[in-house]
Amino acid sequence: MANNDSSKPIVDFAAIKENLGSEYKMVQVLDGSAKVVNQEVFDSFSDEQLVDFMKKMVWERALHEQTMSFSRQGRLGFYAPTAGEEASEMGSVSAFEPQDFLFPAYRDLPQLIQHGGSVEKGFLWSRGHVKGNQYDPKYRAWMPQIIIGAQFVEAAGAALGIKKNGENNVAFVYTGDGGTSQGDTYEGLNFAGAFQAPLVAIIQNNGFAISVPRKKQTAATTLAQKAVAAGMPSVQVDGMDILAVYSVAKAAREYAAAGNGPVLIETLTYRYGAHSSAGDDPSRYRTKEEEKPWHDNDPLIRLRKVLEDKGLWSDQQESDYVDECKTQFKADLKAADAEPKQTNVEMLKNTFEVPTPNIKAQIAEFEAKESK
Repeated sequence: MANNDSSKPIVDFAAIKENLGSEYKMVQVLDGSAKVVNQEVFDSFSDEQLVDFMKKMVWERALHEQTMSFSRQGRLGFYAPTAGEEASEMGSVSAFEPQDFLFPAYRDLPQLIQHGGSVEKGFLWSRGHVKGNQYDPKYRAWMPQIIIGAQFVEAAGAALGIKKNGENNVAFVYTGDGGTSQGDTYEGLNFAGAFQAPLVAIIQNNGFAISVPRKKQTAATTLAQKAVAAGMPSVQVDGMDILAVYSVAKAAREYAAAGNGPVLIETLTYRYGAHSSAGDDPSRYRTKEEEKPWHDNDPLIRLRKVLEDKGLWSDQQESDYVDECKTQFKADLKAADAEPKQTNVEMLKNTFEVPTPNIKAQIAEFEAKESK
């Protein structure tokens, strides 16, 4: 058959590519200048709720500052900084119920604590102490996952269990933008979609997977659209606007809990500092000029302006509350310090429920050494 090069192709792939992700419009309640852009949603919040949101973000910023100070003193182990992500983290976790099952990543200690955990346990987890992973059986949360994306597989299974139990609850799970490039993340989303499990997946797009910028991680226009392949509705929300994040997360929770299947939320946020306390240098992969708009868009500044205009907040209130929080964090570290350090034998015995032959050999070796 002759090939007519002048004929139009049956499919215009270029047009399809150009429009990918165009349906996603970032949800906001307050814009970057603290102007209300969704009056109906804004009016649904009481003054008490607005102040509570502010206190939670101030608490998280204070926790970050104090934890970084402890890390520099050599008093903690691994810590993933959270400054800049307070609206994304506090707004989302506040939308869930105590019986909803949380699956955090390693940057999600603040949500873990707000969901019913404790700062002391968080510090012990940072040190790699087994007590940092031991929760009250009534507390529905898993320990922070270090393996990128693995928590999505776990969360999908828990969500299916919740569905089979007939519970009016959900599982909710976090990862960063880099986590969406991991196979485990998609496998968890696909499983939840296939079984219509009540899962709320939250992608905190902070711009960088360690040093790799978002634009180099994937050609996808948005990360929210990655849910489409799993048959999940998804949304993109301003992650520096705590009112928008809370409202979207609450709606997602209600949708999933009602038996409609999973939802994915992409929050557009920013990590102000290094990827972790291990010491990467952000100045090697981004500029001050890149960072400035995000600092100007700080979630605390945005809500602070609204509260000050309403006469609900002051610099003195904030300063006093920061001091109160940091005093408590110091007491929490003191309590963690009082926990006996693990021996090599204890750590080895905690590795597997049934030790493997090589672990058994190491246990015997260190028992001999530690008994002297």
